[in-house]
Amino acid sequence: MPEARPEADRKAPLPLLVAVTMTGTVALHIFVPALAAAAADLGTTAAAAQATITVYLVGLAGGQLLYGPLSDRYGRRPVLIGGLALYLAGLLLAIPATNIGLLLVARVLQSLGACGSLVIGRAMVRDVSTREDAAKKLAILTTAMTLTPALAPAIGGVVSGAFGWRAVFVVLAGIVAGLGALVVFTLPETNRHKVALPGAAAILSGYLRLVRVPAFRAYLVAGACGGTSLYAFLAVAPFLLVDRLGRSAQEVGFDCLIVVFGMVGGAVLASRLAARVPIRRAARGGNLLCIVSALALLAIDRTGMLTVVTLIAPLFVYAVGVGLLSPNAVAGLMNVDPHAAGSASSLYGFTQMSFGAVFTAAATAWPATSAAPVALALLAAGLIAALALRRA
Repeated sequence: MPEARPEADRKAPLPLLVAVTMTGTVALHIFVPALAAAAADLGTTAAAAQATITVYLVGLAGGQLLYGPLSDRYGRRPVLIGGLALYLAGLLLAIPATNIGLLLVARVLQSLGACGSLVIGRAMVRDVSTREDAAKKLAILTTAMTLTPALAPAIGGVVSGAFGWRAVFVVLAGIVAGLGALVVFTLPETNRHKVALPGAAAILSGYLRLVRVPAFRAYLVAGACGGTSLYAFLAVAPFLLVDRLGRSAQEVGFDCLIVVFGMVGGAVLASRLAARVPIRRAARGGNLLCIVSALALLAIDRTGMLTVVTLIAPLFVYAVGVGLLSPNAVAGLMNVDPHAAGSASSLYGFTQMSFGAVFTAAATAWPATSAAPVALALLAAGLIAALALRRA
């Protein structure tokens, strides 16, 4: 007998929940094409401007560990509204920023608010879904999340090229404000079973119990390496493409769009192979694509053959590999203990963004005059993932 449809399902439209979740990473990707312009306008270095990506990833990582327990205790709606308000405050602070220090503070606030949308949006989708349609709704959500990093850089490139880098935050502030208004006036509370807020020791114990399982550790590390290693390229792209290869801000956005669409192709391939290929084998196949394409990019750079085409082509293949690796790694770690799926999801989100910050910092530690730092960061991610998958 089909499970009764939750009462909140009739009042919590899926498109709004998808939009809430997508906003969690929009601010990360939409600002990428404007990095070079912001650095020049603020009179700072490329490395300092690239730090706006790193600190955003750090904020996303840490915040995801907190929003889940808070929304379980106090409800999804008030915690989500608070997160959106913090997100909007960070965007408004960034618009008049006159130095890189203030911009970095604004980016931290943005990330701490945005990760609430990321975590709670997923939770609300689960709240309003029956067992029969949960998989379908989460598949829609996953597809939308894959499109976010593909579309946001192109939009950011157009906006910053036409109106300047500050306009990116103006546009995003309008989107977040409008979305917040919809949440306040139309979205009901979906958490019908609030629980006591667990202590820090209990939360940590749950995470440690998962990490002690070898298969969970393997898929956690492999998925985190694949899921955010491309951020190393996104942080360097504006400087490498503009300063080295002579591209405009608008073209940078579309170049990033091409690369990230490789992830969409990989995700589609992963869904097609899901019923026929074991999770571990599909993950290893995707990771092999990552390693080969990173090696190809390194060889292209070292032989002096770097052009826009020879840069984007191997990165596109790498993105296809990521799109195949990441969903299978997530499926593998979520299958370890279905009763701890929420903790597994939070821990994965934290680890993923933490690894992304490390790879981004590594790639931006050198001047963006060659693709070698990016290639080495991607190669390191692929090799670490390969070692992890041997234990899966």
